Amino acid sequence: MKRSILTKVFLIHLIIVLLLALFILLISFQSIRSTHLNSQAQNLVNLGESLKFKIVSFLEQEKIEELDCFIKEFGDRIQTRITVIDREGNVLADSDEDPTNMENHKDRPEIYKAYSGEIGQSIRFSRTVKTEMLYIGLPLHRNGKISEVIRVSLYLEDINRLIKDLRWKISQLTIFALLLSFLLVLFIYRSFSKPVSELQAASKKIASGDFNAHVSLRYKNEFRDLAESFNFMTDKVKALFDEVNVKKNELEGILSAIEEGVVALDKDGRILFANTSFASIIQNTDVQGKFYWEVLRNAKLKKLVDQNRSSGKNASIELDLEGKTFYCSVTSLKSKEEVILTLYDITDLKNVEKIKKDFILNASHELRTPLTSIKGFLETMEEDLEGDKKRYLDIIHRNVDRLIYIVRDLLMMAELEEKEIPLQLEEIDFAGMIERLLIMFEQALSEKKLKLSVNIPSKLPKIEGDSFKLEQLFINLIDNAIKYTEKGTITISFSDQGGYISCEIQDTGIGMSEEYFSRIFERFYVVDKSRSRKFGGTGLGLSIVKHIVRLHSGEISVQSTLGQGTAVTVKLPVRIQKN
Repeated sequence: MKRSILTKVFLIHLIIVLLLALFILLISFQSIRSTHLNSQAQNLVNLGESLKFKIVSFLEQEKIEELDCFIKEFGDRIQTRITVIDREGNVLADSDEDPTNMENHKDRPEIYKAYSGEIGQSIRFSRTVKTEMLYIGLPLHRNGKISEVIRVSLYLEDINRLIKDLRWKISQLTIFALLLSFLLVLFIYRSFSKPVSELQAASKKIASGDFNAHVSLRYKNEFRDLAESFNFMTDKVKALFDEVNVKKNELEGILSAIEEGVVALDKDGRILFANTSFASIIQNTDVQGKFYWEVLRNAKLKKLVDQNRSSGKNASIELDLEGKTFYCSVTSLKSKEEVILTLYDITDLKNVEKIKKDFILNASHELRTPLTSIKGFLETMEEDLEGDKKRYLDIIHRNVDRLIYIVRDLLMMAELEEKEIPLQLEEIDFAGMIERLLIMFEQALSEKKLKLSVNIPSKLPKIEGDSFKLEQLFINLIDNAIKYTEKGTITISFSDQGGYISCEIQDTGIGMSEEYFSRIFERFYVVDKSRSRKFGGTGLGLSIVKHIVRLHSGEISVQSTLGQGTAVTVKLPVRIQKN
């Protein structure tokens, strides 16, 4: 059974009061008895001292029978037992009994102590008179020595009766005090428990959503101040709750109105919220509380969500749902262990992109044949022309070559951007590949008087990759390094990084500012347009490189300083992981 704190305090208080009352009763009874006995003992001592002179006079005259008569008469008058004992313990006179019939008293405690010159005191049951008595033993001196002992005793029957009567009266007072204390504590308990109960009841109403609950107390005390504070708090909470509801409704309205699908997932993957657009995308409105993989059956999405939960980094992916293409972004809320999914319909953009790709691919195919023919005729005409006419023909020839390069790169880009493009995998030895490729650049290096340094470890492992595409990657990177370097050295360095091979191509060319790093891999983007036109650059080289690296599950990064050179680092796995 659950007890409130006030009930516990009430019970503890009663227990303490009861224990304290019992303790006081025991102490008071003992103290009263002890005090009364000490008072009676002192009276007996005084009595004995007053009788010493008379008794000694009888003893010196050896009037033992007269002494016994005196003792009996005097003891009867004052209701006190008086006994005279000699040094041997024999009773000489006694106020209540015949001395000749009494046993030896030498071993009595009070007698024994009186023989030592002190006042002896003892309380015990008397076998002679069959009742409990208080005994006081006083030494009698004759000729400077203790000759006899006078014992004065008192019946404790009256004292015990008095103590019993006092005990009853004190017990009655104690019971009355306990009842009064109980009533007082009960009153205090009720005065405390009632406002606490009202506050508790009001708190439960508020917890259930009833913010109109208020507490009203009559008496002006701390509880009334607490009740007023509670009511003020309730009003504030109600106002804040109303404001939150308004904000919540506004937010839900906004989320429902936007075209993108928005879904909130809890830490277990259950759907906490989904807007109208999401329900329209999956054509299902009953998604609340379900696991997201029950309504979005997509292995790529599940993998993306799991990666986001483990790394905490935002991620995105393209999904095909219900015949449409969506860009799905995943954002984690670390404070609540929740995940937000946002679905953007990019079907139209993908269609436009496909139209552009198809146009570029078709145009490139259509241009390649006439350009090849034009180049062939130009080469034939160059043999028969001289002077200015040949110079004009050379200009035409260079521009035709540039168009051919653009068409070639566009065709390669179209091929690389295909989603299911296959890789012709084989074991690749970078040392042999670089050696073959450098023959292509000997003339360009010689014309610009550039030095080329190649550092390949002797035990560099072979990697798994597409030989043709990796050759295109290095051709583009080396060609860029030569194109944008006027003097100095180009360094190609390979290193084994445990499961990955890293290749860094570093030049001492013109370099570039950090602001260009994020755009250099875009198609047709050129940092130095004048230099690109001079050397026939298409702006597609680095974009092609990035696609080849991605196809091989690798990474590419750029470090450059304006006026000091550029370093491009490509990191490729030794073995490509199959999905």
